Amino acid sequence: MQTTRGTSLSDSTDPKKGGAEGSGGSPRPRRVGVLVAVACAALALDVISKIIVVATLQDRAPIRLLGGLLTLRETRNSGAAFSIGTGYTIIFTVIACGVVVAIVRTARNLRSVPWAVCLGLLLGGALGNLVDRVLRAPAPFQGHVVDWIEWPHWPVFNLADSAIVCGGVLAVLLAARGLQLDGTRVTGRDTTDDTTDDAADDATDERDGAPEEKTR
Repeated sequence: MQTTRGTSLSDSTDPKKGGAEGSGGSPRPRRVGVLVAVACAALALDVISKIIVVATLQDRAPIRLLGGLLTLRETRNSGAAFSIGTGYTIIFTVIACGVVVAIVRTARNLRSVPWAVCLGLLLGGALGNLVDRVLRAPAPFQGHVVDWIEWPHWPVFNLADSAIVCGGVLAVLLAARGLQLDGTRVTGRDTTDDTTDDAADDATDERDGAPEEKTR
């Protein structure tokens, strides 16, 4: 007699694929607050540090610390982070605006704390340099970014650049670990298990569908 097979788990009920739900079945809370807090902290630190640097280092000799390993030097950068693309200020201003809009739109589906920290760093860094491009000389939306941290054999940068780099590195690590924006995790083992389960289901279907042998 053919046995009745149970209903297979769908993607919404499969504990390995889980959706944006917590262990208790309730939706994971949104993490927009974490993103905003990290972005505001990164932006505030960058803006305040630039105000201090302009007030104390502009048109003055650089300050060398740690035996010359670290130098505090006020410079103006018309390009992107680490003086990349000097002379394309308008283009980088538009790109920065696009990044901000993209992060804000992504935040609607954000339910992972690590991703909230990551996107907060990227947003705060982008806004920090965008403030300079919009408000500083020589003209609105063409302003030069204040850079002031210098290591040997490395371009001068600022805290906004550091936030962007840290956010980018964190994004790569989170993606490599399979962590999604909604807090779920996708791993190679899950993919292997799904393939094995599918093969087992197919084998069961073939066995159940085969005609029964008559007893002689």
